Amino acid sequence: MNILTSKGGTEWRIYIMQGEHAVLRDPCAVISTLLGSCVAVCLWDPAIGVGGMNHFLLPDEGGASSGLSGFGANAMELVVNGLLQNGAERSRFRAKVFGGAEMVAGLSDIGKLNAVFAIKYLERERIRCEAQSLGGTKARRIEFWPASGKARMKFVPDIVRSQAEVAVGEIQSSIELF
Repeated sequence: MNILTSKGGTEWRIYIMQGEHAVLRDPCAVISTLLGSCVAVCLWDPAIGVGGMNHFLLPDEGGASSGLSGFGANAMELVVNGLLQNGAERSRFRAKVFGGAEMVAGLSDIGKLNAVFAIKYLERERIRCEAQSLGGTKARRIEFWPASGKARMKFVPDIVRSQAEVAVGEIQSSIELF
């Protein structure tokens, strides 16, 4: 998704979900998302006021070649390329990174793997990370103003469940009543 739109001075929002991204230049635009174990990287070029956000679930494809944007490497390249196509310069990129929570206690470390991937990607590409909120057990609601780089994060009430609670919930959700 690559949008350069103006709504005439009124703040407007675009919501991205897992596997999506947005790149915007409008000073009235806000990109938002909700994260659990997924990670969102907010990138922007402060000199020209263009920025973007992605939302990915897995750090890499694990040998698969499906090309889905839900994978970290592809999600990062989509935002980087979107910024470059809109006149940004890689040397001016700034980043803020959010997410990577453990949403089901003891089940998976995918949140941690996502967080590590994002930070290592930024280090490898020499993109300065100005802020981060990673890990923990709470989901996060993220709002990002791509033209200025401002970001706001709110924790969502704790919803971490144990493996046993997840298994019971799955069994209960499969019951049909006539």
